[in-house]
Parts: sequence; C-alpha cells; structure tokens
Amino acid sequence: MKTYLVGGAVRDKLLGYPFHEKDWVVVGATPEIMEQQGFTPVGKDFPVFLHPTTKEEYALARTERKTGRGYAGFSFYCGEEVTLEDDLIRRDLTINAMAEDEHGNIVDPYGGQQDITHKKLRHVSAAFLEDPVRILRIARFAARYHHLGFTIADETNALMCEMVNNGEVDHLVAERVWKEMERALGEAAPDIFIHSLRDCGALARLLPEIDALFGVPQTATHHPEIDTGIHTLMSLQQAAKLTDSTVIRFATLLHDLGKAKTPQAEWPRHIAHEDRSLPLVKQLCERIAAPKDHKELALIVAQWHTHCHRALELKPATLLKVFQQTDAFRRSERFDSFLTCCEADARGRTGFENRDYPQANYFRNALKACQDVDIKEIAARGFTGKAFGDEVNRIRLTTLTNIKNDLKINTAEQL
Repeated sequence: MKTYLVGGAVRDKLLGYPFHEKDWVVVGATPEIMEQQGFTPVGKDFPVFLHPTTKEEYALARTERKTGRGYAGFSFYCGEEVTLEDDLIRRDLTINAMAEDEHGNIVDPYGGQQDITHKKLRHVSAAFLEDPVRILRIARFAARYHHLGFTIADETNALMCEMVNNGEVDHLVAERVWKEMERALGEAAPDIFIHSLRDCGALARLLPEIDALFGVPQTATHHPEIDTGIHTLMSLQQAAKLTDSTVIRFATLLHDLGKAKTPQAEWPRHIAHEDRSLPLVKQLCERIAAPKDHKELALIVAQWHTHCHRALELKPATLLKVFQQTDAFRRSERFDSFLTCCEADARGRTGFENRDYPQANYFRNALKACQDVDIKEIAARGFTGKAFGDEVNRIRLTTLTNIKNDLKINTAEQL
C-alpha cells in the first residue's frame, strides 16, 4: 500500500500557484483495508475515503470504462493490482496527471512537467473524448492560467471539436455546466473561458444566446470595437477587474443578449434590445440551472443598464422609477452590484477602458438621498396606506429634482 499526492496540488506546487485542497491516491489497498485504518468511506460511485485526522480525500487507484453517453456513463474498477500509472492515464490533462510520493519525488509518466514548461494544456490520452465535462474543464483551466501564458494545445482543441461534432457535448447536465461555468467566472480571465468554448464550437451548443452575439455590428461611434460579441467579452474583462463576484460577472456577460435579435435591417442600431434580452436571459438561466441571485441581477442589468448610462440626463421621475423597479430601496447592495455591471459595460469598449463613469456615483448619491427621507416623520403626520406611499414618493421626487437642479447649476458653472 502506497499513498501519493495527485492532481491540482502537484500541478500548482510546480507552478508556484496557490492551492488549498489536497487529493490523494492509494495504490495496493482495498476498501476493507482503508476502513480498518480508520478512513471513512464517502464515495458514491467509486471508493473515496476521508482521512481520520485531516479529513482530506483519499481515493483508491482505479481504471474506468466508457459505458454510455455523458459524464455519468462510466464504470470503474478498483483493485490492488491497479497501478499509479493506470490511475493517472484516465485524467484529463498532462499537467493534472502527475503525482508526488512521500519523499517529494514527482511521478510524471505523461509529460506534465514538459507541458508546464511549454505552457500547454494537453490531453493525456484518447480517453479524453469520453467525458464531455472535460471541454468545460479545459476552458476553465485556460481562463485560470491565461495570465501565465498557457494555451490549449491544437491537438486537444481538435478533440474538443470532435466531441462537439459527435454530439457528446449535448449530454452535459445543467448542474455540471453551471458548476464549471461559475468556477470559470471566478478565474482571473473569465473571458478566455468563453473564447475557448467558442473556438471548439461548444459555445453554440451550450450558450447559444452568447454565441449569437458574435458578428452582430454596433454603432462605431459608441462601440469602436463594433462586434457585439467582442464588446460582451471586453465588458466581462472589465467586470473581472472591478470585482471577484461571479454574480456581477455573470450579469455583465448576459447584459446585451437582445442585440442578437435585432432585425438586420436596423443594424447597427439596437433600439429596444433591453426588452428583447429578458426572455433570452430567462431561457439561458433555466437551461444551465443558474442560481436565483445570478438570474435576478442579470435580468435587472439587461433591462436597465442603458438608463444608468443616461443617468445624468434622466428626469427625476424616471430616476425614481428605476429605483422602484429594481427594488433599490430594499436591496441597495444588489443595486450597487447593478451599478458595477453598468460600469463594466461602459468601459468594455475600445478606447473607453479607463474612462471615468460618473453615472454610478450619481445614482448612488441619489439613492442615498432618497433613503434619507424621514419615513417616521411622514407617518407621524398621520399618513397611512396609499396616502403614505404617495407622500413618500412626493418627497423623494422633490429630493431628486433638487439633485437634478444642482447638477445643472454645477455643469453651467464648469462651462
């Protein structure tokens, strides 16, 4: 019985990249032996155990055989005769198919260290074709290590294309797509995840609403990059600079879906694209089982982002309507996330990447002024029911009108 550190911990130690979890493989053991030594069995599909002290996962070395379509279509075999090399060859990438023994020696039968040197994400064997989740994982690793210079090997991308063409990708379950996508959105370069899926054709199958944006032109005056798909990924890049929140990054990615539905006769303008976006956001979120908070912010951003861009021009009544429709008074933190998405959208344009976005602070200050309205004082004056709500809105509208007038005066003085 021998134990090896495997997978991500070995890879990231060699890369000098931070890691938090350790996975172990045990060679030459049986489930009975593991339990006798105090390990707790937790594996549902194959023998995985928790260490009695560290609670880290220890899996028995195993081989696998394809038995059906999709991620779950495998049978596994664990036996004392299964070698470390047998176990490692079933892994996705060479950089994930390395192990470290108890003396710190690296076991690297498939060239992982060489691919780290060459900064390549390369499959271990033809068995890569059998698991469609690997398309998502490779795209996610491309997003994680892009800043280190890693790219997907041509021959691996070719296998990813083959998996798309043979329909294997169509058997991915929604929960697994979301799990990998959410992790990818949290990486340093989430736009590379989308690029990688598009390069192999998987984006059109998994996220067709996003894929449809590429090739759709926008007005060059406001969008020098012209292509809506490029703008979308530029916005995602800006969101990644502004926040680590996957909720905000996801909403930014989906903010312009309706532009793909603009009739070509109206190009490059996209009037009413906000309304066209809403059903597309809903169907995408449903298909990949996106959580409620991600879906809610995505819908708000899709519907109201252009109002935010025009904040300094909005009438006080329209400004109040935006606050009410987005539930900003009760959920000010979510509204602030909305403003971050709008800032990412505004900066996600060629030549606008470092522009100030005063609209966000204007909205924040206006919301704060409305929240400072003394509700208790209004109630003390005897207002109840609808009359109470009308009086609150009246005072808030007056407050916003004063803010608007102050803006006009300040602008005139600057001119």
